[in-house]
Amino acid sequence: MSEHKHDLLVIGAGPAGYVAAIRAAQLGLDTGIVDKEEQLGGTCLRIGCIPSKALLESSHKYEDASKHFFSHGIEVSSVALNLKAMLKRKDKVVKTLTTGVAGLMKKNKVTVYHGSASFNSDKSVTIGGDTVKATNVLIATGSVPSTIPGINLADDLIDTSTEALSYDKVPEHLAVIGAGVIGLELGSVWRRLGSKVTVIEYLDRIMPGMDVELAKAAHKAFKAQGIEFMLGCAVQGVTSEKDGVTIDIKDAGPVKADRVLVSVGRKPNTEGLGLDKIGVTTNKRGQIEVGPRYKTNVDGVFAVGDVIPGPMLAHKAEEEGIACVEMIATGHGHIDYNTIPSIVYTHPEIASVGKSEEKLKGEGVDYKKGAFPFIANGRARANDNTEGWVKVLADAVSDRVLGVHIIGDSAGDLIAECATAMAFAASSEDIARACHAHPTLSEAVKEAALGVSGRAIHI
Repeated sequence: MSEHKHDLLVIGAGPAGYVAAIRAAQLGLDTGIVDKEEQLGGTCLRIGCIPSKALLESSHKYEDASKHFFSHGIEVSSVALNLKAMLKRKDKVVKTLTTGVAGLMKKNKVTVYHGSASFNSDKSVTIGGDTVKATNVLIATGSVPSTIPGINLADDLIDTSTEALSYDKVPEHLAVIGAGVIGLELGSVWRRLGSKVTVIEYLDRIMPGMDVELAKAAHKAFKAQGIEFMLGCAVQGVTSEKDGVTIDIKDAGPVKADRVLVSVGRKPNTEGLGLDKIGVTTNKRGQIEVGPRYKTNVDGVFAVGDVIPGPMLAHKAEEEGIACVEMIATGHGHIDYNTIPSIVYTHPEIASVGKSEEKLKGEGVDYKKGAFPFIANGRARANDNTEGWVKVLADAVSDRVLGVHIIGDSAGDLIAECATAMAFAASSEDIARACHAHPTLSEAVKEAALGVSGRAIHI
């Protein structure tokens, strides 16, 4: 057994962990990082954000070729799905990026350990045959899929998002439990490739927590695409049979499907870390409680990302990782939680930053609203992607932008301008006065900002 010493040891090589390790190394800290998987990048790169986006892109192209090329004057005699090739491309994308992360560790002279990490009572960490000591330890172990009573995730036909990324054939009928981001994205993938998709949600709406007007527009769009929704339905259990699954729903008839995707959220991944050995405090949801500088209740132990309270978003985790190590190394670091965007990578895309109308009303904030539809945008017309709109919410007195919500083509890219504007306390007038190139989809953001004061030009 060998022993190693670092200024900082990062546990978990996902977006929070590997980014934190790079920044720590840039700041001169002797840094080590450990992950139980051979491929670095965590859930996001290996079995989450990246592979799902690869499949969303491929399935979107397949549907376009099958149904929409004709309107552009492109005649295709026949379109065939090669699922094996599509999955192979997805895997290649993942391998390229995870190899890139490994290269970044080497470039920045970060020591990499592979294996399961567990704290010892003296705050050292055991990794296989190694004992690693560090002045500071950063926990960035991410999250794992949650489930609900009556569902056995070990069953072959009951899947999490991990399995739903690699089906060897298109299910005839895929049932999705949960109408959040993951369920809607993967449901969209398999619907495009030929599955009948039924989304079952406990609440009476999809995308809980998002702006209600945005969620309603998305619900309408997904229904038009052929996704079936069962809202306000409590799943009591899933029974696996030889030819499929039966989903038991309270006060409703059972739903039969070929497979079921359980997408009811995620929970902190802290099992096996030995947090009890050093006395790290967790809350009733299993999240590690931290102070404003990401410190746990144990001196020298920090935590960021999905293991602490807050939205489980890769980019939020990255910013926390950077802020945390900057605080450790320099005493200073910053993250603005009001300007963290949230995106659903369906078609149309859905993106939000800042507060929803419901949140502002609940807080008693007087606000003004400007909205602009993509159907009135020249580039959207040229692209034949006119679904959706941009909505800007601004303080009624100061005009400071409080929230922006977009549904439409490239919403996830358009929201970046809005997040940047909000980070600098911009007003809707600031966005409206900035010159936006023509013809671009970004002009819809400008027009919505103009709409706050009733000055939109093209409607």
